[in-house]
Amino acid sequence: MYQYFYEGHRTYSGPAETGTEYVFRMSADRKDWRSTSVFLADPVVQGWQAEHSRTLSSTERYAIAKLALFQAFDERSTPAGMQDPVRVRRADLDGIVDSLEL
Repeated sequence: MYQYFYEGHRTYSGPAETGTEYVFRMSADRKDWRSTSVFLADPVVQGWQAEHSRTLSSTERYAIAKLALFQAFDERSTPAGMQDPVRVRRADLDGIVDSLEL
């Protein structure tokens, strides 16, 4: 079981895309803490918003990032697997939004 806390978010701009990076501190044993990031790309969000004719609020985007982090905890077999950032794909976004009933 992981412990985590939210550190904040910031805009990112990579060679292929822009978006928001949500930064969390996490630990599997409460001794060793490391940062991990969840990237929510603008094109992913914009595609969902265009399809549903509504804007996701900043609170909803944070909830999506948090649930994507939980999904990564479940999918990655070891704490070392959490070193790689979590990237929210469109399919992930659709599933998370459905689970949140947005």
